[in-house]
Amino acid sequence: MAIFVGCNSTPTKDDFSSKEETTETPSATTTENGNPSYDPKRGEGKFTKVEVGATLDAAMATSGEKVFSVKCSSCHKTTEEKLVGPGWKGVTARHTPEWIMNFITNTDEMINKDPAAQAQLEICLVRMPNQSLTDDDARHLLEFMRKNDGVK
Repeated sequence: MAIFVGCNSTPTKDDFSSKEETTETPSATTTENGNPSYDPKRGEGKFTKVEVGATLDAAMATSGEKVFSVKCSSCHKTTEEKLVGPGWKGVTARHTPEWIMNFITNTDEMINKDPAAQAQLEICLVRMPNQSLTDDDARHLLEFMRKNDGVK
């Protein structure tokens, strides 16, 4: 599984959006597939609000690590180092939980529409394949990413 901004790119101000911004109410406008209108902080997909705790859910993170080992580790490292796709270190500081969840579960549309995902594709040169992960798998991966980024 591939993810996000990294690949020795220079982060921009938008890459460091605060988590408080994720509580905004999405626009009432929806796309033809029923998803809310596009928002670059949220990305393209069904996730409009993802609740993450101030502390880590250890069981969820452990489950996410197993998903990472099976689906993601062949292309990603948990450091800043690029393998095939970008390293995961710091990804939860660069993107909102909603953006991450939408990217994991709606990869093709995110790459087609999201400027950050498109910029990453230009750097990594390999389009992340859709891993067909469940919403639960994606949420567990997000929690593993948070653990990897130092959330206790």
